[in-house]
Amino acid sequence: MVTRPLLAIFVGGKSRRMGEHKGLIPVPGGAEPILEALVRRGREAGFDPLLVGEATPYAHLAEGVTRIEDDPVGVGPLAGLQAALRHALSTGRSRVVTVACDMPYVTAEALQQLRDHRSKAAIVAPRRGPNAPWEPMLASYDAARLANTLAEAISQGQRSFQKLFASVEIEALPLTPAMDRALQDWDTPEDVAR
Repeated sequence: MVTRPLLAIFVGGKSRRMGEHKGLIPVPGGAEPILEALVRRGREAGFDPLLVGEATPYAHLAEGVTRIEDDPVGVGPLAGLQAALRHALSTGRSRVVTVACDMPYVTAEALQQLRDHRSKAAIVAPRRGPNAPWEPMLASYDAARLANTLAEAISQGQRSFQKLFASVEIEALPLTPAMDRALQDWDTPEDVAR
């Protein structure tokens, strides 16, 4: 039996600037909450969705979807990545694709691009220019190659994806129009209004 890859959907943010849980906001032009759309699109693209972080507000939208806490709790998104990588390894999977619950434009096409991109790099991620920061959400991580490096970084107090990326082999994912649009996220009510 072939195990489907994991789509780790990060849901643990406090949503202070938005004022409400971002994954509950409807996708543009529809009524479906972002989180529900991400779960559905992930399944369409051949992934098993996984909610990472404090997922209680989303339980009714993601019945049957595995939920895990950050590891350790309260450290930030790198702890969410660590939890996802450990879950992947415990279930016999090699790569994890990440998204955040505030990314309404992620499509099955963008997820398939990540799923199908073959690489031996520890991380495959897009960036919006040669000097732009790497995009840690909508990226693919090699669980076995990255787990120890990430655990060491967290134990030393590191909280930055960019510092983690600088310490490992990373490959740039081609920035297709679908990928570029998918990278847009909603952090504030003004983002939604646009």
